Amino acid sequence: MQKNFPRIIIAATQSGSGKTTLTVGLLAALKNRGLNVQAYKIGPDYIDTGWHELASGKISHNLDSWLVGKDKLKKFFAETAQGAISIVEGVMGLYDGGQGGISSTAEISKLLNAPIVLIIDAKSMGTSAAAVALGFRDFDREINLAGVILNRIGSDSHKKIIVDALDALGIKCFGAINRNDDFFLPERHLGLVPTAENHSVDVINKVCAAVEAQIDLDALINLARSAPPLQNTSPQSLVPSPYLKIAVARDEAFNFYYGASLRELERLGAEIIYFSPLNDEHLPQVDGLIIGGGFPEMFAARLEQNKSLRNEIFIAAEAGLPIFAECGGFMYLMNRLIDFNGNSFEMCGILDGAATMTNRLQTVGYVEAEILSDCIIGKAGDTLRAHEFHFSTAQTSDTNIFRCRRLRTGKEYFAGAVKKNIVASYLHIHFAGCPKAASNFFQACKDYSSSSKSNSSCNV
Repeated sequence: MQKNFPRIIIAATQSGSGKTTLTVGLLAALKNRGLNVQAYKIGPDYIDTGWHELASGKISHNLDSWLVGKDKLKKFFAETAQGAISIVEGVMGLYDGGQGGISSTAEISKLLNAPIVLIIDAKSMGTSAAAVALGFRDFDREINLAGVILNRIGSDSHKKIIVDALDALGIKCFGAINRNDDFFLPERHLGLVPTAENHSVDVINKVCAAVEAQIDLDALINLARSAPPLQNTSPQSLVPSPYLKIAVARDEAFNFYYGASLRELERLGAEIIYFSPLNDEHLPQVDGLIIGGGFPEMFAARLEQNKSLRNEIFIAAEAGLPIFAECGGFMYLMNRLIDFNGNSFEMCGILDGAATMTNRLQTVGYVEAEILSDCIIGKAGDTLRAHEFHFSTAQTSDTNIFRCRRLRTGKEYFAGAVKKNIVASYLHIHFAGCPKAASNFFQACKDYSSSSKSNSSCNV
């Protein structure tokens, strides 16, 4: 069955061209018109989706063909895009992605058969901007590059030079954003600062006003609605009534989660209980625990000060509570975290070792990980698709749980740690793309729940 899903992709020539800023402004502008907008981010980035959510008022989803897979990605898009105009922010430059273009904006645009609007940072460029647009359009004629938006325009005459050159090539310009230093989304070592730490909407309002004044919104809406129908895939199974509770750490220090990944656990029967390692003194009564990525290094002193919660997590781990930790969560479970200034802070003390921040990016990219021994997320020999991105190193005497292979270089290495009912590493996985891992973790939580209830009965 064919179904219409209005949609456009906001791409760019390269990182730093203004994709996130303009996507956020576009989302806010369309929302101001009373339209139902749904945001997406191509690739594994956690932070940009938070800015989308702040602008649109709705959860933004990642579209990643490596972490989730092409078939499931298209099915998931059809499920979440119902009744909305979908604005999809690209990743890096239009044709950039993993090895062989995996999860590039161009690849996803073909998968979704979606028109592309290319952002060109026109600072210090005139007619050459039109040549750039022509090259991006003609590099792969299988994509639908419908036009461009010019960013950081210096004057009306600057704009006219470029638009005249674009017109001569038959390339549509949907608008031009004037240079404005107020359009600044705060950044740090992993990219933008998460909105969990910066709730100010001032910059979004400013960008929204610029988009409303300088972009042809009607033309973009018509473009989105002109996207051809997609084959509507069958809906995923209904979410059952929850019968297990899984705690998820979520606050300023830990907020890197894919909504669809946690949704996979809910489909199995989990109720997600959020708690804050920064602010809550007690761990909720749950059957499993997930501690995702984030910026524990920026809040290490506060995490150290919350001794009662760290102690309860330690006791729960000793009692066999299934714990799955990624990146920042991996660091939090260690004995110590050493920040950029060399200051050492006590963490949970569950894993024997320390995480140390460095001034150099240690790893970024897609990874294939083989599980080395039976654990809460799989059996020895199972493989997972994952992503790594961190500025820290970790040394632990606990047994490694993964043999990893970097997709881009083929380099192999051992990673992570396994201990009791704990799996922790720098890897970020997506349960929607690793449903077997989700099912295994859920089963481990179920077994723990049954065991705990049985022990409680015996002790009565």
